[in-house]
Amino acid sequence: MRVTGLEKQVERVLRGTPGEGRARRALWTTGAGAWPVRALRGLGQDLWPTRPAPLPPSVWLRWLPHGLVCLAAIVATLANVDQFDTRYRLGVEFGLVCALAQGVALVVALWWPLHGWWLSLVTTGVAALGARSRLLMPESPAGFPDLAALSAGVYWPWGVPGLVVHALVLFLLALRVPARVSAQALALTALATWIVEGVIGGSRYVPSGPVAVAVFLGAVLLGAAMRGRREARSQLLEQTGITAEERARRTLLEERSRIARELHDVVAHHMSVISIQAQVAPHLVADPPEELKENLAGIRQNALEALAELRRVLGVLRSESPEDTDGPYGLGVATGTAPDAPQPTLDRLDGLLDNTRAAGLDVVKVVTGEPPTPPYPPGVQLSAYRIVQEALSNVLRHAPGAGVTVEIGHQREGVLVSVTNSRPSRPADPSPGAGHGLLGMRERAAMLGGHLVAHPNLHGGYVVSAFLPRDGVRVDVPEADETVLDGLTITTGPSESSLFRLELPGAPARNGQGDDDPRPPGPPHDATGDEKT
Repeated sequence: MRVTGLEKQVERVLRGTPGEGRARRALWTTGAGAWPVRALRGLGQDLWPTRPAPLPPSVWLRWLPHGLVCLAAIVATLANVDQFDTRYRLGVEFGLVCALAQGVALVVALWWPLHGWWLSLVTTGVAALGARSRLLMPESPAGFPDLAALSAGVYWPWGVPGLVVHALVLFLLALRVPARVSAQALALTALATWIVEGVIGGSRYVPSGPVAVAVFLGAVLLGAAMRGRREARSQLLEQTGITAEERARRTLLEERSRIARELHDVVAHHMSVISIQAQVAPHLVADPPEELKENLAGIRQNALEALAELRRVLGVLRSESPEDTDGPYGLGVATGTAPDAPQPTLDRLDGLLDNTRAAGLDVVKVVTGEPPTPPYPPGVQLSAYRIVQEALSNVLRHAPGAGVTVEIGHQREGVLVSVTNSRPSRPADPSPGAGHGLLGMRERAAMLGGHLVAHPNLHGGYVVSAFLPRDGVRVDVPEADETVLDGLTITTGPSESSLFRLELPGAPARNGQGDDDPRPPGPPHDATGDEKT
């Protein structure tokens, strides 16, 4: 028992306790011995990688097959010169022409495989028929070529260089054309070989037809297999892209549905409560004044209109194709009208201005030109209405007491919408806006191929002007047309950068497409250009 206990103590000393083992490992990982361990580990990762390291795409690698084919064409041309001159006895000039023709056929097959195949087949046939009467090989008594013919290498009608060239041409043909076309080319090649060798030919050569047809068959099968593999991989990549697109589309639809539910459950509820309270409020007051009744009626009407607009937005969010310009909820040029959410048009602009006047603003409407016949597309009218609505909202929020002029200019190429406010009569309250108002107006105009500018005028106010093409697409205006609005000149006409430009007297022209906020520093004194909405 004592011996056994002594052995355990010795073993414990040699191995160490578990705590000592952890201490040794910590010494080699975080202590003084850590740096050689890290160095050796990094060296092992560098010299013994576990991941492939492919070369980046190279122009030289992309053109390498073409270079190899051209090199093969040069070698085949030199070999064919020897074949046609020495063995077929065609002469230097005629043999050189036939050899060059076959080399050119191989190069042509890289881009026009059918043309290269025809050139190679015709060249081989002409050379074989020209060499038939000049073959000087002795004939054996049994009618078969003797050993001298085999040793001389007079293979007819396909010599070795010509056979290799035509096999490469058929291979390139099978890579580029459908299998049906390559099979037809192979069948025609075999038929021509049988006619030349079996019907026209004699016995003073080594027959190469069966071997040549077998080689051609292998070349066609190899090319067709590689073409099929390439097409299968392309279809797989295309299907993978479609699957990823469908997955992203499904995710987008789910997110839009979630947003629609939130809007319906929260915003619609509050707007309904506001409408009901505004309707009930006059009955809770004894003999309410007419002004109070009118204000409450305006609140209820605005709440109902907001609910109608909310239904339209919910229809857009729940639609599977909101970008469809022909659908009832589409926002494109040909936006239709949903049965339960009519789209606002320029005809409803007077109601919007009346609501703004009821809120305490002095609004003047100016219409120039004649409305077109047929009228503007619904998408153009919707965008014009929304731009005016957003500009008036900015006036209410940031320029209290300011006078507003809304101008609708009907022109041959489109409609010009302008909202101009004067200097506010009192400071504006702080706005909790997120800065999307002007950006949204610009996006609406750009979506239809138009432009929007926003700029302070000379009287301390602000001007927002948008030009929307008639058909919702960018057009070239043949003639210039100037409109002066409160000291600003808006020119519609040919321009290198836009369909219209806005000019301040004594200042260079600027358009609103690239300007963020052109106001001078200081307290806000404008409305429609404030990006806090």
